[in-house]
Formats: sequence, structure tokens, C-alpha cells
Amino acid sequence: MTYRILFVVVFLAFAKAMTAQSQEQVPSIATLDVSLMHGTILQHNPDISHLITEHPKGVLLSYNRKTFGENEWESRYGFPDWGFSAAYQDMKNYNLGEAYSAYAHYNFHFFNRNLQFRVGQGLAYMTKPFDVETNPQNNAYGTTITSSTYLVANYRKENIYKGLGFHAGASIIHYSNANVRAPNNSTNTWFFNAGLNYTLNRDEIPEYKIWEKRGYTEPIGINAVARLGFNESDFRGSGQYPFYDFSVYADKRINIKSSLHTGVELFVAEFLEEYRDYVANSFPEQGIDGSENFQRVGLLIGHELHLGKTSVLSQFGYYIYQPIEFESKFYNRLGLQRRLTDNIFASVTVKAHGAKAEGVSLGIGYRFDKVFNSKSEKL
Repeated sequence: MTYRILFVVVFLAFAKAMTAQSQEQVPSIATLDVSLMHGTILQHNPDISHLITEHPKGVLLSYNRKTFGENEWESRYGFPDWGFSAAYQDMKNYNLGEAYSAYAHYNFHFFNRNLQFRVGQGLAYMTKPFDVETNPQNNAYGTTITSSTYLVANYRKENIYKGLGFHAGASIIHYSNANVRAPNNSTNTWFFNAGLNYTLNRDEIPEYKIWEKRGYTEPIGINAVARLGFNESDFRGSGQYPFYDFSVYADKRINIKSSLHTGVELFVAEFLEEYRDYVANSFPEQGIDGSENFQRVGLLIGHELHLGKTSVLSQFGYYIYQPIEFESKFYNRLGLQRRLTDNIFASVTVKAHGAKAEGVSLGIGYRFDKVFNSKSEKL
């Protein structure tokens, strides 16, 4: 239970950090949204086919705070909104039950702000998780608390009549506990959604501040990151164990929005030791004899998308040392990173092999930015 509390605290800290992205020099202009959703659970894994019955329904409530360019990154991204949202989903399946979720999100706007794209990350409470006695059919969620990600693409018109507007589009909601406990086949629900929005303080809307475009680059920095999480192998009941990821990578800021990464990582996953011993004893035909090292070493490349002090990480790697064959040789990592000081940062990331999550981790890192050059280059 401790790791769940810690994850919630870190998630709330990232959500709180989002509210600090915009300075308080402009009026607080926000919108309230309500959306009704109707959809279907996608069969991304044949093991959950028995859980797909009727069409799920749901409600999505959102608070969106507008930005107007007080920070340079806001202008660069077309003045996105940040906000918080909550969702209710009836899975329309007795074994899956219902889901209540809360998120922090960003809205990005295109085509004269008529098209809105949203990405949200948060936590969900599942009313009927797997239970070996009372709910053995639910092989999608092994825990009551899961992580959740959702995407929305909407046609949106605001302030059509006295602040009231309309939006409609499509969305997808993903629930998974990131292999904290088996089973964890997860679900992805595709929705059609439509609803109303209302603009607050609409008489005080300021002008957008357009920042002059400029080139920007920084010298190469070296990052050292330690990550911690808990997970379980796919063998249900094998137990939850901590894992530790240690990364050293170089980053190069190539413009206002992007940095590129390359480096090396060490993975110490104790669940693999339990997995090794179980397979060696139960399935000797697989060629594992129990003496293999459960540690792994990988090479990574990646990208960091900067949104002020918050950034979105996407990294891809290849194991150059993997004595125990588990999943594939390739892995990927996605998540959020927040700069706490000029050199110290924290992160919440999910490591996976393709679409199959291995674990969610909390990380702390230090960036050595004066290794090659003490000054940033601004072009």
C-alpha cells in the first residue's frame, strides 16, 4: 500500500506543478466542460474477449485554464490550456464493474482553435478488480487503484451564446496498473463523445502575447537518474518486488521545444529473480537453469518535449545484456518529468515492451550542465 500512497503523492505534486506554469499577471480565464460518452472496449488482447459485452457509457467533467503567452513556451505551442478532469465509466460488464478516475491534462488547439486535442494522465478507482474467490473472471485489473491515460480529439466552439458552447469528437481511455500486480491485461475503451462547455470571466479575456521566434540551443548535458518501482511477473501470486533502474545519458537541447537523449541503463528487477527460479523448477524445457543473472543492461535513445519546467519523455532502448529472456530485446519508456531546480528533476515514467507494461517508476535525477560548456548558446 505504501507505493500506492507514494504514487498518488507524486501525481498530485505534478498536477500542482502544472498550475504554476502560468504567471498570475493575466486574468484567470477558464472553461467548464461536461461530456457524455458512448463506446466499446477494444480487443487489444484475446485474453479479455470474455469481458467485452455491451457498450460502455460514461461522463467526463473538465476544468480548463487558458494561457495567453505570459511564458514563452505557451506561445510556441499555440496557447494550450491546462486543467483537471474527472471521469465515470460504466464498463457494462459485471466482472469489470465501474471506474472513477481523476486526471491532470493539457489541451492543444489547431485550425483557428476549432480542433482541440487533449492528453490526460491520472489515477482510477476500479470497483471490481480481480479476486481469486469473488471475481476470478476479471483478468484485466489486478488492483483497485490503476493508472489511467486518456486522449480526446474534439471539434469545439466556445461562447456561442452567453458563454455557452458545444464540442463533439472521439476519445480513448486506458486503464492499467503497469504490472504492479497480476493480472494486468488492461482495457482500452473507444468513445464517441459530445457535450457543452461554458466560459468563465469571458468579458476579461486579454490579447494573446506573441513571442518573437528565435533559435535556441544548449550545450550537451549529462544526466544521472535513479528510478524505483514495484511489480510482479505474469505468474499470478508470484509476489511483488521492488525494481531499480539507473540511467546515465547525454542530452542535447536542439530548440525551444526539444532535446535528444542517448545513454546507458542498468536494470535491477527482483521479480526476474523469482521468475527465473519458478521457470527453472516448473518449466525446465525453456532452458533456464536458475543460475542466470537477473540484471539487464540497455542502450537508450530518446526525446524530451519541453513545456516550461514540465516535459514529456519518450525513450527507446535495446538490451545489450539480458541473460534471462523476458519479453523482447527492445523496450520503451514514456512519462512526465518536472524540473525542481536548475539541475535537479523528478519523473514519473512507465517502462514497457511495446504495449505490455513492465512497471511504473518514480525517479529523481541530476543534470550536469557544465561538463562541456558553462554557457548556453542562444542563436
